[in-house]
Amino acid sequence: MSQIDVEVVYALRQTQKVLPVTVEEGATLRQAVELSGLLREYPDIDLGGRNKVGVWGKLVKPDAALRDKDRVEIYRPLIADAKEVRKQRAAEGKAMKKGGGESVGD
Repeated sequence: MSQIDVEVVYALRQTQKVLPVTVEEGATLRQAVELSGLLREYPDIDLGGRNKVGVWGKLVKPDAALRDKDRVEIYRPLIADAKEVRKQRAAEGKAMKKGGGESVGD
């Protein structure tokens, strides 16, 4: 069986890990992540639930088969819901328009 080359990527707040991995043709995303060593280095990665995974920005399941030159991405869970953040910003903007700021000279 032939081999293929892929990249496994995990982005942290301060840095990004990009690891080249050679796997057997037909290998799964999970196998590539395991071979990369990231699960040992970052035991908080949970491919079964907490962390979503993808290939080139498209969500896929951990058992998806890889192709040559694929970029495997491990996504961190969101710390804030984007919809909620937008609602909070909109509410803050309405409060400021109603005179929520202090006047000069007070």
